[in-house]
Formats: sequence, structure tokens, C-alpha cells
Amino acid sequence: MKTLRYYEPWNMLNQMYKDMENLYSQTGELSGYEDSAIATSTWVPSVDIKEEENRFVIHADIPGVDPKEIEITMENGVLTIKGERVNETKEERKNYKRIERVRGAFYRRFSLPDTADADKISAIGKHGVLEVVIPKRELAQPRKISVDVITA
Repeated sequence: MKTLRYYEPWNMLNQMYKDMENLYSQTGELSGYEDSAIATSTWVPSVDIKEEENRFVIHADIPGVDPKEIEITMENGVLTIKGERVNETKEERKNYKRIERVRGAFYRRFSLPDTADADKISAIGKHGVLEVVIPKRELAQPRKISVDVITA
């Protein structure tokens, strides 16, 4: 008697892609992929990180995740985004021809540069995309200090 097994042909390719992304993302100012995400996540949402003149913007694809259930924290210069995509109803695999959408917890961490203003970070969830805005601090402008002359 043969046993049917669930086979996902893309797992190896997806893992290789994640490993390569991990390797190349460590060089940027905002590194988004850390080893801790691999160990603690069922899946990892894709992100776009953009630096603008006065802010950094992170867009994370999180379809099927309630924005109210996403936890965003900032500690020691590291921004952490975590949450979970849960099944709405109990599903039986035997009725499916193909299952590709991953369920479970996700976890992403981003090292922020010194120019990031951690006190003013904001986030908005809309149409399955989480937008995290990290304003930059105003840099102290050099000022000229005059020297007073004392005549005695």
C-alpha cells in the first residue's frame, strides 16, 4: 500500500532565496533580515525599504493579517515587527489540490541607523500592506560662535 505525502516543490527554492536575501541584506543601513527571524518564524513577509530625505519607509506584505494584531516594538536601535496569519476556519487538506499560502507567526527585525527618530515611528495597515514610517532626526546644525574681545 502506498502512502500519499504532501509535497511542496518550492520549499528548497524558497529557502535558498531567503538565505541569499539574508546574505545580501546585511550590508545596508537598514538590515532587515536576521538569523533570529528564521528560527522564530513560520513565514517571513516580504518588505521594501525606502530612504527619503527626512524619513525611512518600510512596506511589508501581510495579507490576511489583522493590522490590530501586529506588534511593533523599538528597543536598542532595533525595530521589530511580529504577528500571525491564522486560519479563519478549520480546513481539511484532503479537499485541496494545492496549498501555497503560509499560515503562522512572522517576525522581522530591522537595525535602525542613528539618524532614526525612534520616538516618532508610526504605522498604518491598509489592503494587506503594513507601512512603517521612521522619521529622521534633525541634525544639529553647526553654528558660529563669536569670540568676545575684552579690553582692559
